[in-house]
Amino acid sequence: MSELTLTVMRLGFLAVLWLFVIVAVQVIRSDLFGTRVTQRGARRGDNASRPPQQRQQQAPPAARQQPQGNRQRRGAPTKLVVAEGSLAGTTVALQGQTITLGRAHDSTIVLDDDYASSRHARIYPDRDGQWIVEDLGSTNGTYLDRNRLTTPTPVPLGAPIRIGKTVIELRK
Repeated sequence: MSELTLTVMRLGFLAVLWLFVIVAVQVIRSDLFGTRVTQRGARRGDNASRPPQQRQQQAPPAARQQPQGNRQRRGAPTKLVVAEGSLAGTTVALQGQTITLGRAHDSTIVLDDDYASSRHARIYPDRDGQWIVEDLGSTNGTYLDRNRLTTPTPVPLGAPIRIGKTVIELRK
């Protein structure tokens, strides 16, 4: 084998090795610090170009509580309870706001669970007063009654929502 071929192979191997190191460092960094999420419309104040769910989140707090003229339904859940896991017994009042779940410090419920992602799932009310659970692209998934969620799904009263070792339920 010629000296030139051997040198090119060594440099190629070195380049692939450095590429692997750089990718590994980026993965570790994103796992430690999370990914940066920016909302394009928030910078420009352009609320009309957003989907309806995001427009509702950016509304003033008084407008977010419940749809106008639509009182909370009878038998509708009033609180979210952590039934199992390290936060067992924790209760969050449902007041019409979006509840985020994950390891990120800015989540509504911060999960200290090895199987939870930084931004794991969210629970939000729809226009009919039903509560919807949505997996936010987590690695290990979000389960509603032993079924892995792939789309936003309505949550029945008392149905267990499992994120790793943590179980959450909507209750009256």
